[in-house]
Amino acid sequence: MKQFICQSRKIVHYFNRLILPIAGLWLILLAMPVQASCEGCLCSGDPCRLCPLPAMESDAVRSDEPEICARIRARVPPASAQPGANEYFPNLDQSIAACVSEGGDVIRNRRRSEEFPSRFYCKPPASVTIR
Repeated sequence: MKQFICQSRKIVHYFNRLILPIAGLWLILLAMPVQASCEGCLCSGDPCRLCPLPAMESDAVRSDEPEICARIRARVPPASAQPGANEYFPNLDQSIAACVSEGGDVIRNRRRSEEFPSRFYCKPPASVTIR
């Protein structure tokens, strides 16, 4: 009987030392959010051909830029002020108004990245032509 109790304690000891941490790790991994495949306009490769709002002086003009981006830039000159500066907000408001009046949709970027550094983008209407 003593031998059975000793073996039982060893099994419980190994269970606590090995199985519980492994099970806990699996539970943590299962609880982590899964990165879904990218959907929408803020995906790599810029599938919607977005225009940053407002246009910045430091931004390079793309060769395949939609016409709406050029029209917005013609109506609202590129901003030199950084986001958050007092001079930035009037340019942002004017460029958003220009985007909407040209038929575009304004997209707020909540997760900025290297590819999409701006806070707002103008999505050209579906029937745009490449300039």
